[in-house]
Amino acid sequence: MTDARRTDAVLLLVALVWGSSYLSAQTAASALPVLLVLFARYTLAALPCLGLVAARDGLRGWTRDEVRVGLPLGVTQAAVLVVETYGVAHTTAANAGLIISLTIVLTPLLDRAGRRGGPPPAFFAAAGVCVLAVGLLMSGNGFHAPRLGDLLMLAAACVRAVHVALVGRLTAGRAIRPLHLTTVQTLVGTALFLVPAARDLPALARADAATWTQLVYLALFCSVFAFLVQTWAVQRTSASRASLLLGTEPVWAAAVGIALGGEHLTPLTALGAALMVTGTYWGQAVERAHRTAGAALGPGTTDTAGASAPATPPERTGEEAPCRTTTLTSS
Repeated sequence: MTDARRTDAVLLLVALVWGSSYLSAQTAASALPVLLVLFARYTLAALPCLGLVAARDGLRGWTRDEVRVGLPLGVTQAAVLVVETYGVAHTTAANAGLIISLTIVLTPLLDRAGRRGGPPPAFFAAAGVCVLAVGLLMSGNGFHAPRLGDLLMLAAACVRAVHVALVGRLTAGRAIRPLHLTTVQTLVGTALFLVPAARDLPALARADAATWTQLVYLALFCSVFAFLVQTWAVQRTSASRASLLLGTEPVWAAAVGIALGGEHLTPLTALGAALMVTGTYWGQAVERAHRTAGAALGPGTTDTAGASAPATPPERTGEEAPCRTTTLTSS
């Protein structure tokens, strides 16, 4: 296997792991209170992150910027996880993974807020396709009042877009190392969920092996492993190719939900799934082309919309899980 194919395979593996996180979160939340699941997930992710930082730079290796930026981003990341985990507990894993991908088209809109200009008309057309897709995904077997879980996932996509845009704005112009930043975020999340989850800690001790397996998988594989492997892979390929491969996450979320979760797609939800994937890919391509045109003006310059072109390759939108620094549009 060539290096290029190996890198592509690794990025697809990351997308698959992240896509499977919705079913794992749903399974864990069915056995334990949501806030307890989040506390366990953050704690299990924070420990290896701390170990990696200590091994590399010592526990005093953080810069002031990394701490100052990591604290508010830890709060917004925790907010994403709360809404998302409650949402996936009340809808299908397939719907959760597809609806959350709205972040891809919501983030550029927020990222350009307060700046001159905006995305081209084609981007708004792609966003319209995604909105139609959400309506179909929420319809289930026929048009009816939206389910609570679908509405929560829609809210999670909005909150995650805010978080991703905030990542770009707070980290711009600062020398911040992804591992150190995300370690701060995991520690913030652990602290935030400790008190509300404290009374349910005995339930965690009584949890069966299957539940612990899901928690460990969410923390170590969907967070730490995927973060480190993604960082390795995106440095060995183009930003466009990495974005395309990582963008298959909602496809894997639907596939895992159907294959392992026993979920079914009705004709309406299948059409919604197809439109969501089409709309997010279209919107992503339009936004990337718009940024590339701005970058062609020269390094350090500003494009016609007034936004500086980002220098780093796109990673998963939303720091929905600990140890994932993510930006689609800027970081």
